[in-house]
Amino acid sequence: MLGLQRRDPDRLLPADPETRAVARDLYRRVADRPILSPHSHVPAELLAQDEPFGNPAELFVVRDHYVTRLLHAEGVGLDVLGVGSERSAEPREIWRTLARHWHLFAGTASGYWLQEELSEVLEVDEQLTEESADRVYDHIADRLARPEFRPRALFERFGIEVLATTDDPLDDLTHHRALAEAGLPGRVVPTFRPDAYLDPSAPGFPERVERLLAATGSAATFAGYLAALEDRRAYFVDHGAFSADHGVVEPLSAELDAVEAERLFRVALSGDADTDTARLFRAHMLLQMARMSVEDGLVMTVHAGVFRNHSTATFQRYGADTGHDVPLPTTFVEGLRPLLERYGLEPDFNLVLFTVDETTFSRELAPLAGFYPSVYVGAPWWFLDAPDSIARFRSAVTETAGFYRTSGFIDDTRAFLSIPARHDTARRADSAFLARLVREGRLTVSTAEQIADDLVDSIPRRAFKL
Repeated sequence: MLGLQRRDPDRLLPADPETRAVARDLYRRVADRPILSPHSHVPAELLAQDEPFGNPAELFVVRDHYVTRLLHAEGVGLDVLGVGSERSAEPREIWRTLARHWHLFAGTASGYWLQEELSEVLEVDEQLTEESADRVYDHIADRLARPEFRPRALFERFGIEVLATTDDPLDDLTHHRALAEAGLPGRVVPTFRPDAYLDPSAPGFPERVERLLAATGSAATFAGYLAALEDRRAYFVDHGAFSADHGVVEPLSAELDAVEAERLFRVALSGDADTDTARLFRAHMLLQMARMSVEDGLVMTVHAGVFRNHSTATFQRYGADTGHDVPLPTTFVEGLRPLLERYGLEPDFNLVLFTVDETTFSRELAPLAGFYPSVYVGAPWWFLDAPDSIARFRSAVTETAGFYRTSGFIDDTRAFLSIPARHDTARRADSAFLARLVREGRLTVSTAEQIADDLVDSIPRRAFKL
């Protein structure tokens, strides 16, 4: 059973007393440092409108696919959890369902985030059980109604210095402009996310490209299409963006001549692209995105290796992002070679590579980042953003690429209230890893202290050009 308690100062630190003492000192150095969040999925609208959060079920269950997927695995229907348009339960009943199944989250990253949000953010001081569910629900509802628990107040309380959202290329960024004028203590900036405009197999691809061309006044040619994307990237840069994000199944790049690129574009725009055509077009466009990043300075991030919407029946009934995305084996070395041959040595090009396939950390990503000045190893992401996974990441990457060829932590979350818990976890895990190196005589204390500082500040600032 997960307990609810105020934060243990030694949580996630090593069990060995002497190593724990070193880790504790390192963690204390960075525990309260500002949060840099260069990749998240928190909508700018949330902060721009600054409305009170919804009910506890909406906040913690309905919109969190980390939570709904595990409940679904236990046999709880997604409709019972309020997912999609077929909602058959009231918020309080959804919350009771979570309470009845609270034990499922013991030992999981989701359980840790939820526990931290409840106890540290919302001041819940009793364990969530079926018997206490209504009391906890009422306590949370009371807190959410207070001004100090609105999004902007929590943004300041969390100490967020930079929060990057993830945005459609045709977004007018109205909410970002409003936030830039609002005088928040930190920055909220957009991220250019063009996946649906680059993949001929994406639903509605021809219509999206037509809207893109119309919005920018570009010709319906491949050259016009590239110009339209460049135009929108410039718009994002003007509104504070520092990165462009690409979610791909496989990190594949290819360079085509102008004639072949035009031919593939015509086929893609017709909606008749077969699997091979779509794959080659995506590969060429990943290389084109690298070219654009060299030219406009946007950091290029690649999140690779996820089979989206694995359950067709679930996707058809409930839509995307409802818990049935699954990691795939992923390889980078051969697929990205055309891109790196062309742009890997460019001095102002930053390419951050993320994976959910742990086997690539030591075999591919660390060696790539250990040579190419443009390449950084992205932090553990999605299924890997838990304490033990972070420790494995550091062990796999550090001996080849060190600490300074990594990205710094990213929270990659839609769950705004979990941001401080996620960053705190990374700081604790990194402090534990550094402490072990100190105790083994592989680092001096002063070196470990400098690295601990840099992992939460200068390392992400450099990787993401903050």
